[in-house]
Amino acid sequence: MRRTAALLTGTALLALAVTACGPTGGNTVSTQPKQTAAASAGGSPSSKAPSSKAPSVAKVGDTIGLKGMNQGASADITVVKVVDNAQSATDGINPADGKRWVAVQFRIKNTGTAAYSDAPSNGATVLDDQGQSYNSVVADTTAGQSFPTPLNIAAGDSALGFITFEVPTGTKLSKAQFTLDSGFADQTGQWQLG
Repeated sequence: MRRTAALLTGTALLALAVTACGPTGGNTVSTQPKQTAAASAGGSPSSKAPSSKAPSVAKVGDTIGLKGMNQGASADITVVKVVDNAQSATDGINPADGKRWVAVQFRIKNTGTAAYSDAPSNGATVLDDQGQSYNSVVADTTAGQSFPTPLNIAAGDSALGFITFEVPTGTKLSKAQFTLDSGFADQTGQWQLG
């Protein structure tokens, strides 16, 4: 109960701050991983395939660099793994009838110059193959440890945690998205799940 209240209070305060500051620029969705497979294998730029090949799209295991709203706020976000039909870690708390939990593990590395402080679950969504989006739910699963709220990461450090989503049982998820600053930053990272 305290965790839900903290999430709601944090989101409300951040919404007020964003409204007072106004928009900071155009919103973008990045699907390009920070490092391609060729680069991570030690390939040189001259060994890349011809430009007619489709650009790389981020998938599970890839990292996308994102900027936050404040000067010097940035982080590398990685979708580490996806646990479909995740089981509850708390007796008596389960998905609603006709729904299941999907737990997505994210790694957040603070690449900025200031401490990262946020409620990561507020800035994460998943999308199904029809384009319907699903927000996170406050639920701990046996997939692994959830992020604490708030999450505080010193510059240069990283944190690993699961974010849980409740989706209809027959839904096929296709994408995960993450945005810094509880979802209010201009840049969103997007990963293919399938």
